[in-house]
Amino acid sequence: MSHDSRKPLSDPKAMRALAHPARLAMINYLGRQPAATATELAEVVGVTPSAASYHLRMLAKYGFVEDAPPRGDGRERVWQAVKEGVSIEREPQDEPMVKEAKQLLVDMILADSQREIRRGMAALDTEPQEWRDVSNWRRAYLMMTAAEAAELRDRMEQLIEPYLTLRRTDPPEGAREVVTHTSLFPLVDPPRPGLPTEDHDAG
Repeated sequence: MSHDSRKPLSDPKAMRALAHPARLAMINYLGRQPAATATELAEVVGVTPSAASYHLRMLAKYGFVEDAPPRGDGRERVWQAVKEGVSIEREPQDEPMVKEAKQLLVDMILADSQREIRRGMAALDTEPQEWRDVSNWRRAYLMMTAAEAAELRDRMEQLIEPYLTLRRTDPPEGAREVVTHTSLFPLVDPPRPGLPTEDHDAG
């Protein structure tokens, strides 16, 4: 999915509804599986089926999930993530309530990503040599224009696109799920010790 096809979030109620650990975990799971029931998601997320049903209804209320085609006898409701992705874009004209909701959601997603990275790195010594060899975690500082940054972002998305879990309907033997974390934004230096700090909002 290209960057431009994602829908920017602007409703603070929707963002606050999504900024919940169980709901974020459900969205992450539905981004990797075609569909799931509340019972299945309850087991993955670690909540009761009734709590999972409540969280799913809240996600559906704000347009993050929707009904999937029924299974079997159709007695249990099946859910899927909506096809259109979303993005969080910080804008100068954001009202304080919108800015606060965006920051809350960004913080929740970043914390979840960091936990995912730590779990993966902590388990590397248990992986086969071939997977230890390809695992990578790197931070690089680049010097570029905004146009070059846009080109790099688009190229990274194009490289990743063919390997998205839900797109690979017939993966080759030996394929397994892999996660990559990418970020691209202007560098903001930390405040110098002893100097007054300023709030720098994430873009």
